[in-house]
Amino acid sequence: MALLFLRDISLSFGAAPLLNKIHFQVETGERVCIVGRNGEGKSTLLKVIEGIQPADEGSRIVQDGVKIAKLQQDVPHDIQGSVFDVVALGLGDIGETLKAYHHAALEGDMDQLEKLQHKIEAQNGWDMNQQVDTILSKLDLPADDEFASLSGGMKRRVLLAQALIQKPDILLLDEPTNHLDIPSIQWLEGFVKNLRCALVFITHDRAFLQALATRIVEVDRGQLYSWDCDYATYLERKQAQLESEAKSNSEFDKKLAQEEVWIRQGIKARRTRNEGRVRALEKLRLERQARRSQQGSANLQVNVADTSGKKVIKIEHLCFGWPDKTIVQDFSTVIMRGDKVGLIGPNGCGKSTLLKLLLGQEQPQQGKVELGTNLQIAYFDQHRAKLNEELSVAENVMDSSDYVEINGQRKHIIGYLSDFLFAPDRARQPVKSLSGGERNRLLLAQVFAKPSNLLILDEPTNDLDVETLELLEDLLLNYQGTVLIVSHDRAFLNNVVTSSIVFDAPGLVNEYVGGYDDWLRQRPNLEANAGANKSSANKQTKNATQAPAPKTEKKLSYKDQREYDALPGLIEQLETQLETLSGQIAEPDFYQQEQTKIDKHLAKIQHKEQELEQAFERWEELEGLVNG
Repeated sequence: MALLFLRDISLSFGAAPLLNKIHFQVETGERVCIVGRNGEGKSTLLKVIEGIQPADEGSRIVQDGVKIAKLQQDVPHDIQGSVFDVVALGLGDIGETLKAYHHAALEGDMDQLEKLQHKIEAQNGWDMNQQVDTILSKLDLPADDEFASLSGGMKRRVLLAQALIQKPDILLLDEPTNHLDIPSIQWLEGFVKNLRCALVFITHDRAFLQALATRIVEVDRGQLYSWDCDYATYLERKQAQLESEAKSNSEFDKKLAQEEVWIRQGIKARRTRNEGRVRALEKLRLERQARRSQQGSANLQVNVADTSGKKVIKIEHLCFGWPDKTIVQDFSTVIMRGDKVGLIGPNGCGKSTLLKLLLGQEQPQQGKVELGTNLQIAYFDQHRAKLNEELSVAENVMDSSDYVEINGQRKHIIGYLSDFLFAPDRARQPVKSLSGGERNRLLLAQVFAKPSNLLILDEPTNDLDVETLELLEDLLLNYQGTVLIVSHDRAFLNNVVTSSIVFDAPGLVNEYVGGYDDWLRQRPNLEANAGANKSSANKQTKNATQAPAPKTEKKLSYKDQREYDALPGLIEQLETQLETLSGQIAEPDFYQQEQTKIDKHLAKIQHKEQELEQAFERWEELEGLVNG
């Protein structure tokens, strides 16, 4: 028997119902992921399951004794007290008593301890106190630390403990990975997988979804569709379903059009023997009127500026730290035009600080950062500081005109925002009324409206639905400029970036070819060197401005060293020659020459491009030998 069953549930907050006579059930031990576009009603369905949102119609049946607990999407701002206090609150009244006993013990108030001890014994509370201690230990939580002082990831872990202390039969998770770093996501993934309770969760993290879900339930235009498979298989089956739906709708519309032609033929259509056909036509009209078309897809575009120089950012022996923390120590790299670079590391490691160093907003303590020529930068800020809460959606994007120009095409602001799924009435509402997903889409619209050849995206994936995420991936893959991305979305990194800059340890920043999974395969054995890294980091912490010990370099042979020293000059020379040769092609009379001269010139360009590519490959090879 199902732990919970929803039967013929309908719920509407406007014209079209969010849920329309849906059925849903949760079985013991299964892990159900609810998917669907933003605004389709996923969180509303979770509230109906929890019992805090009454339905307009239908029934919610919960098996006797079944407990339901929820880890909510956002961390409340009004929670006070220690970690023990917050977890104990999950136990209700006895939790309040245990909380008071815990504080009395810390303060040494013997009279209060005696009173509370009797109260706990009367409520059989000592077993529950042991349960709190056990869950704190299991989740590695500091009992006496203040909740307000914890990081976002640790706060989520405390709230998870508060939910688990209730020993739920069904655990509900609403976007549990939002704003968590990769280590926290992986911890949550492993912990939840080993729970014995049933799990119903919403997530846009495709790697998290693929690892956990035993069943996928999609909310689409008021209906629920259940898929007993993993995420990869669901995508294949969903595509087949959409194609079948489109074919069926096309055949239906064709039949309706034929019947509409027939009804207009005149009196023949109104004869008694054709009344059945007339009634059938009325039924077809009603069916077509009731059909809900799928919401259109976002049409993301980036306003591309003129091409930047080939070398976008050059970093040489970069060092920076705060008095109590080393951010980066002796890091060197070159970011070239067209590179898609991911920045990976736990929250607080210094990813945003590194971005500021690369953009010149912070100055290195050692080493140097050189920006290339003709750069036009567009910056996506995860904190959404560039959004004015009081202004409308449209006013946050447009400047002095009602039009924006995207790649030479002039668009009205309402039309431009519709590409980002903002209806006209929504585009005129203030930003403070938007959901998290809508705010992220608005910030993308704001950033992409500005001409750029270098995109800086700091956590662009939070709150976006999967379809918009995939459209963003395609856009970035086809973007001709350079992209720097900070993200904790493993699938997004794997699909987009060509290289990764990773904070492997405090102060230890390395570059790897490829995305997140590629880094996992290439990363060094940090545990073996943990002691050495910690010692080095502590030394840096004492004096952040002190020059760090240089990295041990391997010796090149005399010949290789001379070649290595000469290569930057050779690369610059080849780039200049290519620029000159390419410029000659643009001259009006170039193609009026003899064909043999044209062919010779084009072959020369091809030869120089090959020489340049070989020079870069050789330089990277020698650079690898130097830096080990």
